[in-house]
Amino acid sequence: MTVSIWQADGAQPVREADFLIIGAGLVGCTAAYFAQQAGRRVTITEMRDIALGASSRNAGFMITGLDTYYHHAIDKWGEAAVRELWALSSRTHSYWRQFIKAGNVKYTDCGSLLLAESADEARDLELAARAMQADKHDVEYHSNDPLKRGYFAAIRQPWDAAVQPYELVQSIFQQSGAELIANNEVYKIEQTEQPYVTVYTRRYVFHAQYVLLCTNAYSKYIDPYFSDKVVPTRGQCLVTEPLKEAVLDACGYSDYGYMYYRMTFDNRLLIGGGRNHHKPAENDTTDDRVTDPVQRTLEAYLHAKFPDVDAAIDRRWAGIMGFSVDGLPLVGTLPGKPHVGFAVGFTGHGLAMGAGVAERAVDMLLTGADAGAIHARRLE
Repeated sequence: MTVSIWQADGAQPVREADFLIIGAGLVGCTAAYFAQQAGRRVTITEMRDIALGASSRNAGFMITGLDTYYHHAIDKWGEAAVRELWALSSRTHSYWRQFIKAGNVKYTDCGSLLLAESADEARDLELAARAMQADKHDVEYHSNDPLKRGYFAAIRQPWDAAVQPYELVQSIFQQSGAELIANNEVYKIEQTEQPYVTVYTRRYVFHAQYVLLCTNAYSKYIDPYFSDKVVPTRGQCLVTEPLKEAVLDACGYSDYGYMYYRMTFDNRLLIGGGRNHHKPAENDTTDDRVTDPVQRTLEAYLHAKFPDVDAAIDRRWAGIMGFSVDGLPLVGTLPGKPHVGFAVGFTGHGLAMGAGVAERAVDMLLTGADAGAIHARRLE
């Protein structure tokens, strides 16, 4: 969001901050927890309120790994990096389970199913399963359709889970001990010769010792550094009225991750995705309204794969994700601003990688620790 000269003329009250986080979504609140654990006093500022962006508009899938089939990921990033990222994802889920337990968050250990929509995708699934098993990941490969809904093959990851994502972020925030300043847009960040970073927001001018950007899809509106690195991308969902009986027992996704579906905790069928059929409209946008073309695609998928579901569609929504240009999250510090760090570019996989990435970002900003495979230097 932009801030006009009428909304903030530069004479806002000054506030001192030790560790200032911009963005109160999943990653921002988790970073606040880690910064507090490191002994910092944490303030979070947010243009809306806690988790009102993509953090509470996603499907709530706790799926381990990347958004790329395992063998393709090895070809793209190398075996060492893929193993490191898988471990980072597993670490993330360990943290989520701690926050879930402490906050009594709705959650189910349902596992996940990656399903093939075609014979070609089934061949890719088999290769992915073999590569995963070679790396000692105990996945189950099915050469047929375990759901009997017209899929060609499947990989089951039985340790994956489904969560209520809004409740999860609320729990993390409560456990972080951070102060929140909501409804407060950022419009400029400076680091000059002063021993602090100056952050101009609509309500305050902050003098902060450290600043961490957890702004994901909106990062390029904070600093032009992200203009060629993170692309705002719209995802859309629909959900039915409650069903008499569940039609799925796992988080399901298919078509190379472009379609996804699950049962909610009150027995509704949620279906999301379909943007690959409408990429020009869904890419590089921060407009979070639903669109008829994508919603028609989701409805067609509902009728094709779940013809036994006769409940009406109750809700439709959209959220804006931040896609990095190479598919991996980005951790680093802004050029010329060594006390301004960032953890962005989750490519729709914040629940898969967010906690581990946030932990590395805080550690890098405070101690200079290397962020490994997710370090932004790979794109510079």
